[in-house]
Amino acid sequence: MRGDLTEEYRTLLAGKVTLPKSVEELRSGYRNSLPFPHLVIDNLFPEVVLDSVLSEMAHMRREQWSSIENDTRERTSRMRSAAEMGPAGSQLINTVHSAAFLYLLAEITGVEQLLPDPYLQGAGYALMRRGDYFNVHADRNVAYDTGLTRRLAMIIFLNKSWNREYHGQLELWSDDGKRCDVSIDPLFNRSVIFEVEYPNFHGVPTPLECPADRTRQSFIAYYHTVGVKVKPNLKPHSSVFAPRYYGTNRVTLRSIVRDVTPPLLIRAIRRLGKFG
Repeated sequence: MRGDLTEEYRTLLAGKVTLPKSVEELRSGYRNSLPFPHLVIDNLFPEVVLDSVLSEMAHMRREQWSSIENDTRERTSRMRSAAEMGPAGSQLINTVHSAAFLYLLAEITGVEQLLPDPYLQGAGYALMRRGDYFNVHADRNVAYDTGLTRRLAMIIFLNKSWNREYHGQLELWSDDGKRCDVSIDPLFNRSVIFEVEYPNFHGVPTPLECPADRTRQSFIAYYHTVGVKVKPNLKPHSSVFAPRYYGTNRVTLRSIVRDVTPPLLIRAIRRLGKFG
């Protein structure tokens, strides 16, 4: 391995990315992390860029968001499509989708020939409000429409002055789904990179208790390859949630009723104002 590799990337990504350690150290940290390969990097991106992203998110209209509210396993909001991205988000995308950044990710993770997703399917701006959660799961392993294999996920947290009492920590769980091994606070300019693989369980299972005027904000990117050489018979799957009896799902009387009640009846009851 060339000793000047880190300086090469610092030159290629100057003004766009700040590497806190050498590429070799980042690679070792990623590969040796438990419960599965991941890396947490603080202050990777210029604050001025992320401040602009926050301002852009704050001015997005309600119709630009798609919310999941009636699933007992998840209550979150994501931007509706990549077309909602403004100049600030586009600047960030240009960095994390650039060839130099893709090569850097390949050097750190060992996953070569990475491809970005310009459509940002399941990615882009994301937010969670008070009471929201995302139960422990392993990510879908194939992109929605392109058929490309998801290999890496990156989450850039955008939360200033975030208190632990608000919850919202990203939790990485053991491969049997029984135990949280790592808890990562969603602090501003903290990036988490991890391998998309089953059973790499992770989530935000504790409902947020932030003030009503606060949200947990992040930017998500997925990276893909054309298949996986070591797994030629890989079977596609959507998000795989950890078993309910491991306590990673909020099982309440309301969620049970939703599970067993026909949708038409639920809509009728809602019209009467008796079911929230």
